[in-house]
Amino acid sequence: MTTTEHSTHHWPAPTATGPIDAVVEVPGSKSASNRALILAALADGESTISGLLDARDTQLMMAGLRLLGIEVHVTGHDAIGNVTAQVIPHFMRGPAAIDVGLAGTVMRFLPPLAALAHGEITFDGDAHARRRPMATVIESLRDLGVRVFDRGNGRLPFTLDATGEVTGGEVFVDASKSSQFISGLLLSAARFSAGVTVHHVGDPIPSMPHIDMTVAMLAEQGVHVRRDGDSIWHVDPHDITALDRHIEPDLSNAAPFIAAAMITGGRVTIASWPAHTTQPGDALRDLLPRMGAGVELTDAGLVVTGGSTITGIEADLSDAGELVPALVALAALADSPSRFHGIGHLRGHETDRLAALAAEITALGGDVEEEPDALIVQPRPLHGGQFGTYADHRMATTGAILGLRVPGIVVEDIATTGKTLPEFDRRWTAMLGGPGGGAPSA
Repeated sequence: MTTTEHSTHHWPAPTATGPIDAVVEVPGSKSASNRALILAALADGESTISGLLDARDTQLMMAGLRLLGIEVHVTGHDAIGNVTAQVIPHFMRGPAAIDVGLAGTVMRFLPPLAALAHGEITFDGDAHARRRPMATVIESLRDLGVRVFDRGNGRLPFTLDATGEVTGGEVFVDASKSSQFISGLLLSAARFSAGVTVHHVGDPIPSMPHIDMTVAMLAEQGVHVRRDGDSIWHVDPHDITALDRHIEPDLSNAAPFIAAAMITGGRVTIASWPAHTTQPGDALRDLLPRMGAGVELTDAGLVVTGGSTITGIEADLSDAGELVPALVALAALADSPSRFHGIGHLRGHETDRLAALAAEITALGGDVEEEPDALIVQPRPLHGGQFGTYADHRMATTGAILGLRVPGIVVEDIATTGKTLPEFDRRWTAMLGGPGGGAPSA
């Protein structure tokens, strides 16, 4: 049940008035969707991708591919926010001006592919995107033989003078800010003249499961990645077979709905949760029982049941940083302190998530302390107020989670959730049994 019934630009977050019991279907994985689109654009023939997320990040990827000359046709829609896409590779050429929005996968996966086109290809994005680190992409492409023109600040915008081929070879990169730097090179490497050997130099790479996802998806299309520990990857030149692939649900986007079960002492089933996956969101199966939830993988999906209290934990989230906002929200409502570490790389995401979470929860009466690589959460009574989102979809869903327990929270710009989860507000009220229901819950 819910005490609010409408959605506006400034969205009054619904407050739960009792335990919930819902089945939620979340759309396809953004990470897998955009990797599949890159591979399909480089494949030997026509590909079909079903369960493809239909959200801003994937729409930007499809638009970028079309500007390069790739045919991308949406041939069907389903009830939960996915599409089926037919991708037909073609000779790629510019000039093209590609909008990456605020999508890390677009700004870091598409330039290596675009370097295989002919002509000038310019990349730019939202105002917040111009703050995200891109020097690793720019310098690695230069080292692989691509001419890149930028303003010298290692950020957007920049322009490729593409010649239709990339020499390839050895490249040394610091991927300590994002695993996407490694994945972006690996996805296109089989089409480079000499392939690529990527050497990571620097602090440990965050979100290693995302690189595992890249390697596994390449292997399914016939491209073998040879790996030496957590610092060297090698890809030989190779054909990429066409895809016939269905995308898994986005397990990280399931986190807010799962959190709702814990906060209300209810039950939420996430339909179609895979038994085996490379998605970092699968870490919820291990983390949530430590915080007091009942978790069971069944034929119906992942069933999460809330207990009488939420328990604070200490956890290394270096491999699952995208879960931090939801877990911090749970920790703020727990009965004991929490500390989440290994998350310094989140300072370079859509916003500085550590600073944003600390500022917004503290403004509601909470106690979240920043460390360079960690957040310490001391549970405190919270009160209502405006919850800033910083154009960050996961900040918006954090405000919604807190609002289940705390009356009077108003989430600024709930529409920013459309980056990876369109119509989040409708899905949320549907889960709670409010108006606007439909496919997301039963």
